[in-house]
Amino acid sequence: MTTDDPRSNRTSRSDHKTATAERRGRRLRLSCRLFFFGEDDFEGEAKILDLSTGGCQATSLTTVQVGMRLRLSLFLQDQEWPLRIEEALVQWINGTTFGLEFTRIRSAQRERVRDMIMKAKL
Repeated sequence: MTTDDPRSNRTSRSDHKTATAERRGRRLRLSCRLFFFGEDDFEGEAKILDLSTGGCQATSLTTVQVGMRLRLSLFLQDQEWPLRIEEALVQWINGTTFGLEFTRIRSAQRERVRDMIMKAKL
């Protein structure tokens, strides 16, 4: 399969660049802490690079793999309590940077993200 084929591997560099360009307008660039937890006591810390209602981009020295399902605690600026994501799926990896899709998030938590993005765009 070529990278032009829609069935091609989601982790390819050209697909990642295209997907990032398509989402750029709906994302909030920021820098805050993220803790993630997986199976078998797997855990790590990362820095969030950007955030949307559907996911985020982060960087970490802890190695993750495409397809991993993680629980997240996001420590957002000006927020007293961490934002909890019940499940996020690692979609792509590029060096120490990776993309997470929020696959299970409570509506109140998604609304917190949406409010933060809307306030930042004012």
